[in-house]
Amino acid sequence: MGTRRASRLDGFVTAIRGFRLLDPFRVRGFLYQWPADLLINWGNEIELLILGWYILVETESVLLLTLFGALRFLGTLIAPMFGMAGDKFGHRNVLCAMRAIYTLLALTMTVLAFTGVLRPLYVMLLATLSGLVRPSDNAMRNALIAAIMPGRQLMGAMGVARTTSDFARIVGPLFGAGMIAAFGMGPVYVAVTALYAAGLVLTGMGGAGLAHRRAAGVGRSSFAREVLEGLVHVWRTPCLHAGMWLAFLVNMTAFPITGSLLPYIAREVYHIDQTGLGLLVASFAVGGLLGSILISLFAQTMPTGRMMIVAAAGWYAVLQVFVLMPNPVAGAIMLMLTGLVQSFSMVPLSVMLLRVAGDRYRGRIMGVRMLAIYGLPVGLLASGALIEWFGYLAMASGYCIFGLAATLGIALWWRDALWPLDAPGNTK
Repeated sequence: MGTRRASRLDGFVTAIRGFRLLDPFRVRGFLYQWPADLLINWGNEIELLILGWYILVETESVLLLTLFGALRFLGTLIAPMFGMAGDKFGHRNVLCAMRAIYTLLALTMTVLAFTGVLRPLYVMLLATLSGLVRPSDNAMRNALIAAIMPGRQLMGAMGVARTTSDFARIVGPLFGAGMIAAFGMGPVYVAVTALYAAGLVLTGMGGAGLAHRRAAGVGRSSFAREVLEGLVHVWRTPCLHAGMWLAFLVNMTAFPITGSLLPYIAREVYHIDQTGLGLLVASFAVGGLLGSILISLFAQTMPTGRMMIVAAAGWYAVLQVFVLMPNPVAGAIMLMLTGLVQSFSMVPLSVMLLRVAGDRYRGRIMGVRMLAIYGLPVGLLASGALIEWFGYLAMASGYCIFGLAATLGIALWWRDALWPLDAPGNTK
């Protein structure tokens, strides 16, 4: 018994010694990219919380709340074009242009708030403009990280990069809720604009002195043809095909519950204010942060394809328990567990796509990956109607049960590409 315990302890110590959380920061591009992404995500989380609450309070309509959430992902339909632009002109250059747009839109919202003319219609219009660009941000930065990091460090770097969104989801909602309660919409948007502007500057600094290397075979044919090549590549590669379907599924049935519907859950189910909403959002993020750190710790031992399937199934199971929680304290605990499990699905999914795509198709594959996010506005719009017809509990439970069944279906259909340790989806 003592020998077995000693062996387990030695294994844990070995894992700790192999934990190289700070290794990615030795790469210049990542050193600037991480704080840039943190600031951008922080601004986005503040916006999402205060505008979602604003729409719900001003309109008293869950349908308009879900419409607002859906508009923020309108650009998923053109995401492959951003991916192709990244392959042609440099992922960092495209990312800088996108983040300049966020800054200008936040500045516009600041002016509207200070002049007292802000209305739900204007929020919807600006959300539409932002939604044309914002969905591709995550794909661009993932492609950029894959381009600047050595392949063997990719899983660890992706785990560390994921902490930016987790940190932002912890700090952003709490900061935003406190500021808007104390100062109002205008000062909050001054802070949001400053965050976006600082993130833009850091994004540009990460590329200083680095020449853009155009992906092989990119640049001589039309955008449409090259995007089509990316779609065909996904269709003909089983593990990529499976990954895209899983991404579409979780965006349609899992993320709506822990994302844009949280203002409704906080106000109508738990009967708490925007500060309580901030705590719910932060709870999900704390779990996500812990998951990201654990992924960085054990990155080298993870079979990506197998892990993303097992964790996705666990995600739906834990999410179903959250749906049944009767009070905000219990709900926050389950949200924390949900955030933890979803990290173990989404990070391996992204790493698998980037590894299998290779240098030539990296931007295009991540652009196609963003098409899968179109499941989110579809799921959000459907959830608003379903809540009106059947109630929140029936809608959310139905999403969880369907999601779990569909995950198992994906695992069985593409078993040979995802489950064996030597399968393409588990290649390291």
